[in-house]
Amino acid sequence: MQALGVTFLVVGVVLSIRERRYLMMWRSQPAPNQLATALSQLVGTAGGIYLSLELLFSFLKIPEDWWSQAEFFVEPLAVISLLLAIVQPFGLRVWLKLRK
Repeated sequence: MQALGVTFLVVGVVLSIRERRYLMMWRSQPAPNQLATALSQLVGTAGGIYLSLELLFSFLKIPEDWWSQAEFFVEPLAVISLLLAIVQPFGLRVWLKLRK
């Protein structure tokens, strides 16, 4: 089950980076390395979402142990923020198509 989760995570990251590179292709200034730029945007977006979720949870005083401990320990907020960052370019594409 853990291998399936890791596989989905890797596939999601690859597809997200591919979508970000496609979106950057239409910008006016070409980036020197589109893969590095897309990867840094993914990490930056995930970090911003993570910090926002941490601040929200501390503001709402939600306890940190609300999830069950597992054998393969990953912090749930980090996973949620990474998943939201992976989905973000696809949501942007849908938003742009709906606005047309």
